[in-house]
Amino acid sequence: MLRCTSIGTLFFFISFSIFCQENTEEPKQINIVYGANFTKNETEYPGASIFSKDERQVQFEHQGADLWCDVAIYFQRENRLEAIGNVLLKQGDSVEMTAKKINYQGDVKLAKAWGDVVLTNADMTLKTDTLRLDRINQEAYYQDNGTVIDSANTLTSKIGRYFMELKKYQFLDSVHIKNPEYILDSEQLDYYTTSKNAYMYGPSTIVGETYKIYCERGFYDTKVESGYGIKNTKINYNNRIVEGDSVYFNKAREFASATNNITVTDTINNGVIRAHYAEVHKAKDSVFATKRAVSILVQELDSLYVHGDTLMVTGKPEARITRAFRNAKFYKKDLSGKCDSIHSEENTGITQLIKNPIIWNGANQMTGDSIHLISNLETEKLDSLKVLENAFIVSLDSISKTGYNQAKGINLYGQFIENELKIIDLVQNTEVVYYMYNDDDELIGIDKTVCSSIRITMANNDVEDLTFYTNPDGTIYTEANLPENSRILKGFLWRGDERILTKEDIFDEDDNNIELVTIRGIDNPIDIDAEEEERSQNENDPVNNIPNNKVTDPRKKSSSKQ
Repeated sequence: MLRCTSIGTLFFFISFSIFCQENTEEPKQINIVYGANFTKNETEYPGASIFSKDERQVQFEHQGADLWCDVAIYFQRENRLEAIGNVLLKQGDSVEMTAKKINYQGDVKLAKAWGDVVLTNADMTLKTDTLRLDRINQEAYYQDNGTVIDSANTLTSKIGRYFMELKKYQFLDSVHIKNPEYILDSEQLDYYTTSKNAYMYGPSTIVGETYKIYCERGFYDTKVESGYGIKNTKINYNNRIVEGDSVYFNKAREFASATNNITVTDTINNGVIRAHYAEVHKAKDSVFATKRAVSILVQELDSLYVHGDTLMVTGKPEARITRAFRNAKFYKKDLSGKCDSIHSEENTGITQLIKNPIIWNGANQMTGDSIHLISNLETEKLDSLKVLENAFIVSLDSISKTGYNQAKGINLYGQFIENELKIIDLVQNTEVVYYMYNDDDELIGIDKTVCSSIRITMANNDVEDLTFYTNPDGTIYTEANLPENSRILKGFLWRGDERILTKEDIFDEDDNNIELVTIRGIDNPIDIDAEEEERSQNENDPVNNIPNNKVTDPRKKSSSKQ
């Protein structure tokens, strides 16, 4: 009958055979320390000496290792030993292994143990049913499920290899870490028993009391619940989902950050932030984002996009404040704008455009000292508009393409219906210049009027009707009777070339040409043992010892170290 051998086992024995071929050192004989009762059984064990315990167990020694058992079948010529019953193998003062049975080959210093196998040292305890111990390479290997217990965690997997000199495990297949504070599951995981650091490969999930992390390549310090993922990483954290090429997390600081191709989703307010660097501060309930940062408020058929060199979202879900600093812009269907900064409050529904604000409603350009957009708190749709101090509305005459329709006043108040601007009221010291046409698109004249207030009724983002209030003083001029310089109101400034027509227009050339940080490990291999050594020697490693100042991202290491 043919029996399949696992790839891991095959690799083990191929490596082992090659090593044996290269090892020219003369093997040393297994020594009998205490033989107790002696017998032979040539029928079942030809050529073997059989030793059984009396008041003491049988004891053997081989090159720094001692073995005790109830019964030993010793093949002296082959330099091998079968130990049965309450077997104990000790290697120096550091490693002990107990089992029901151990086969030991002295020439290659290989022990194979069966039945309730327990391997212990100062750092951990390994339990499994079958274990191979390679004393030459100082490795132990199991492939039939094992459990490792140390001071911090309980780890289980189907396949595992322990590197004694490095104090490191390589776990394969159904890796599971149980800790009082969290649960970790992975397809493959390297674990260092001294530092309690874990390096994950393949689909991996960590679930803590206040967070859930998924990644397909990552690092985790199991002592302090801190680490990062560098492949398909996602963290569910404080009602937010953080995704990016590289995502860092630290429970103690209540902090997460992400680098390159980031998405931060607000699961309560249905908002999304995209950027190339972001930080989430749980204690402050805040998100900081930069590098092509955009906040997207997802609305039915008409999402609002807000951009700034820096974005900050702070406050509890019902009282969120979104701020965009420097070069702020926004875009939604039929409405866009720009200014120095934007301040938007969830609980009031007010969005303020601060310093040099300008907005476009369709082809209509509106400016003033400050502009407020007000949303309906129940429907979350735009409700009204305020342009305060030096309000000015301009649109290019859609027929002649040379003149400009203009209206100005101290303040402007607009009313939205189903997110469409329908009514505009200009108040105090209002003036109008308006091009009037008949049904055949023939110019009737140019209306120039001064009054106390004006109501403009809109349809499809175009002027449908003008109503003048309180002593209007105006004239309809023929084109020939109104000089071109008289067709421009004081304060007129046309900025049509700045109009934001698509959501991509909120980004400028610098935004689109950002060079992303090189993240070690995504496209190039990492020497995990070297990284663990580097981390253990770095007193200021951000994962294990985070200073009070700004976090240094552990993933942003220079290319010279890659």
